[in-house]
Amino acid sequence: MPKNVSNTLTIFFFVLVSIATLAQTKSKSIHLEIQQRTEQIFDSLVKIRRDFHMYPEVGGEEKRTSTKIAEYLRELGLEVKTGIGGYGVVGILKGAKPGKKIAWRADIDAMPSKAPDVVDFTSKHEGVRHICGHDVHAAVALGIANVLVQQKEQLEGTVYFVFQPSEENVKGALEMIDDGLFDIIEPEEMYAMHVTPFPAGTIAAKPEEMFADYKRIDLLFNKNVNREELFKFGKQALLSLENIDPDSKFWNMQNMGDPQMGIASANTIYTNFTTVDKNNFSIKEITEGVRISGYFSFSDKKQRDASIAALKKKIVDSKYAKDFNAAELVKVFPTLDNNERLVNETLKQLTDIYGEDSVLRMYGVVADGRSDDFAFFQPKAPSVYFFMGGSNYEKGIIAQTHSPDFAVDEGCIKTGVNFFSSLIVERLRP
Repeated sequence: MPKNVSNTLTIFFFVLVSIATLAQTKSKSIHLEIQQRTEQIFDSLVKIRRDFHMYPEVGGEEKRTSTKIAEYLRELGLEVKTGIGGYGVVGILKGAKPGKKIAWRADIDAMPSKAPDVVDFTSKHEGVRHICGHDVHAAVALGIANVLVQQKEQLEGTVYFVFQPSEENVKGALEMIDDGLFDIIEPEEMYAMHVTPFPAGTIAAKPEEMFADYKRIDLLFNKNVNREELFKFGKQALLSLENIDPDSKFWNMQNMGDPQMGIASANTIYTNFTTVDKNNFSIKEITEGVRISGYFSFSDKKQRDASIAALKKKIVDSKYAKDFNAAELVKVFPTLDNNERLVNETLKQLTDIYGEDSVLRMYGVVADGRSDDFAFFQPKAPSVYFFMGGSNYEKGIIAQTHSPDFAVDEGCIKTGVNFFSSLIVERLRP
């Protein structure tokens, strides 16, 4: 190789290494600045969270909450849209240069609850409490907006902050969509998170289902059969789909957080399951005949789809074959379906920044029949729904949502703002 060519290649290689090193240094600097800004505003975010907690509002009544959110976003200098699907709010942050468009969603409603509050900053609205963590979700989203405003000159792209009402009654997402949300925002990616009983300081996700797929199955028969005998047969046929032993540790839902068998363990017992709600069967005469219904939780699409084939075979092999018309799956709750590519990319990016001990890959799914209407947003853009730990076991703080003694370690607010601000910065990179 001629000497001048060798020198040119050496210089070119040196330039490439220098550019890569500079990019890495710049990236680390941004995330350090994010953490410093989060530390500066942390106390104010705790104050905001406690304000939301003291003045909770159920779905459809979030007037005060949405007003506070809109005021905060306007003070940051964001473009703000209000009254979307009821009390929905959207804040729009445009970076210094055009680029990718990313949405972050936070739900803001509280729940009816007559149980006494377990914190000093108790609810002032009798019969209403934040026992699902949406006060934390709203505070984290406002914190992310605050942090990213400080990085505006370094951002290439647009960030949409979607504050959604009426999540608990599974109305808010659809109402925002029907009211033109996606005429206002055009996200190429969309993200959300929910507080869970995982330890504070951690976040977690997995591809596809995060919660069990909760469905109703209807068995349809002709009317000319003995109703009592048919109902007994139908119930047994539906019960036969369950594949978890009655004595299994699976049924203690506290085990979902167990490091050896829980949903974040590669050896999880919360996978490949079909379970039946044994207290929720019905039989009803309809125009077409008789309908027997039962409710199921499926860990994944494979379990769900196999159930209908198994039922049909069981019935076709029975004395009721000639009177059997159909077996149908009926949607009850929306099913979250995380984008596999985005899950893999985002978990790696967050692990590189915050370490593998804090960024968990889930292997199982939440098995107690819950979901989130963020699922209605997911077909609009590739998306990921994260779990964020809110528990502090040493202090006896357990972030078990919907429980009377729900509480969070407020340090999780800092985790959420840091991790997800960093995530959005990384995802905006060209």
